[in-house]
Amino acid sequence: MSVCHTTASPVLRSHPLDPPTTIEINLAVDAARTDGRLGERPRFWGATLDETHARKVVAGDATGVRLGLVAIATGGAAAWEIDVVVNGDKAEAVDWREVDPRRPGITSDEARAAAQACRDSELFREVMARRGIHDVSLVMIDAESMGGFEGKYAGRRVTWGTVWHRTEVEDNGYARPVQGVVPIIDMNTMEVLEVEDHGVIPVSEEAGLLTTGAFGPDREGLKPIDVVQPEGPSFSVDGWKVDWQGWTFRVGFTHREGLVLYDLEFQGRSILKRAACNEMYVPYLDSNSTQYRKNFFDWGEYGAGPLTNSLALGCDCLGVIYYFNGIHLGGYGDPVSIDNAICMHEEDASILWKHNDLRRGVSEVRRSRRLIISNFQTVANYDYGFYWTLYQDGRIELEVKLTGILSASGINEGEEAPYGRIVAKNVQTPIHQHYFGIRLDTAIDGELNRLVEEHAETEPDPALNPYGNAVRYVREPLTTETAQRNDPSIARHWRIESADKTNRYGEPTAYRLAIPNTTRSFGLPESVMARRAPFIHQHVWATPFDESEQFIGGQYPNHAEPGEDGVHVWQEQQRSIDGVPLVVWPVLGVHHLPRPEQWPVMPVEAIHLVLEPDGFFDRNPALDIPDPAASRGGSTCCS
Repeated sequence: MSVCHTTASPVLRSHPLDPPTTIEINLAVDAARTDGRLGERPRFWGATLDETHARKVVAGDATGVRLGLVAIATGGAAAWEIDVVVNGDKAEAVDWREVDPRRPGITSDEARAAAQACRDSELFREVMARRGIHDVSLVMIDAESMGGFEGKYAGRRVTWGTVWHRTEVEDNGYARPVQGVVPIIDMNTMEVLEVEDHGVIPVSEEAGLLTTGAFGPDREGLKPIDVVQPEGPSFSVDGWKVDWQGWTFRVGFTHREGLVLYDLEFQGRSILKRAACNEMYVPYLDSNSTQYRKNFFDWGEYGAGPLTNSLALGCDCLGVIYYFNGIHLGGYGDPVSIDNAICMHEEDASILWKHNDLRRGVSEVRRSRRLIISNFQTVANYDYGFYWTLYQDGRIELEVKLTGILSASGINEGEEAPYGRIVAKNVQTPIHQHYFGIRLDTAIDGELNRLVEEHAETEPDPALNPYGNAVRYVREPLTTETAQRNDPSIARHWRIESADKTNRYGEPTAYRLAIPNTTRSFGLPESVMARRAPFIHQHVWATPFDESEQFIGGQYPNHAEPGEDGVHVWQEQQRSIDGVPLVVWPVLGVHHLPRPEQWPVMPVEAIHLVLEPDGFFDRNPALDIPDPAASRGGSTCCS
């Protein structure tokens, strides 16, 4: 059984940190258009709430709503960041800042237009005809960022296309890569500048449909699982504000990051001011003609908001569900609504704590409940789920679920795939990596925090370690902007500490950060992938809060000079991070050597980040959870 409780995207905001409404976006776009300098048909890349201004409104130091637009003038010769202040039913564009017109991200509208430009191109048709493909209406083209490979097209806003072929309209084209065909498209004029042809390789004939029955009869014997909460869920929602089991927080939704959480508190004490997946970088590790360019900033070059799924009850989300709808600004200035963009629900999470007293024959058990706030983005072939999970003991986890379809290349039958795996006839999937840059604006017991690295060391003094088993933990306070690598071999983790609060043991109250899933870059130092996203070379970064430093990989990675902006540049200032409003930037990573079992669609692979109390409480904060036997009328199963 699944039950849906949905909040419509509110017409009027109830709090300054609420996401922009349809009315506010329309007012802001109209104010920008009225100025005249954008021309008749400008393109837009995002409408973003100015969160610094919103917090001033919360404090009573400002009024109205301030939105930031990114717009490209008709024809593409100029672009601006435009600040618009909305008050009631009026809006005014108060600041225009010029931006390199190549740099705004690629909108879904532009991607569709680039694909159609290829289908309309005689040059593209000729190249496809050499492969026996004459009906280009069945051809899919994904517009990809050039990512450091502009070459002779430096100075132009260009994209390149990966090409796929369907046998029919309903077919899954990602199962049939058209190898060696690379169209280059001018994004301003939508002109196909050239089509690289690296030689004909047969297109796979194997089926790619993912619909029920496509690979034989459905498996039998699967009985229904119903999630029943006869008294309703344990959370309460007021607009975008949520209360659950001692937790309070606000849900947000942005063009760049998708799901954002604000002002997380547990039992009346602050923990995080802001939490989001801030960037995703995906480099491919194969030198073949349709793979070597692939290195994407999926959030900075496309945006998580426009790629967000509309979730389906009983499929994406099971149980008693509360949905938040999302709104983002479309490429031509119209607000786009996403129904059920964010899913929130409770789950049973097995045992919270337990002890069986063998002497008295008495068992004490408490079951764990967790609250999950999630959304899904589809980036062409890949699908990513982001699951922020809160527990009754104060723990926070982020689970990233990777699924969808592996990016594939064509290959001649009998050839080896040295940089990937063969998964079907004439299909190989290359080795690649996924990096997720997380932004945590910390607020552990208040606004002033510090970061401490901890690891294990064997006691070297024989007098103190006569049996050879003494291990101490070593604290290294990190007082200036820093970058750190994860090292499980020495049990390394990090404490985010309050600068002015202590527990009853005299220790700073803190939360512990652990990153179970990391990888390292294998690109040569001079490679585009190594130079373009320097943040991937470390696993934890820390900076003092600066409202201008918003994105770990830089403000505008599209057509950026490799490494020109981002956290690695900011930290060159060597500012203090000792007792300041602190931003911690963990980097999750996975090195993906594909398996045949991940084709033609990939079973979910999950990676994690964990934040847990570490001296934040004086004892287990979940001792007040009710005995499950009591809720079952004294069921003997817990006696």
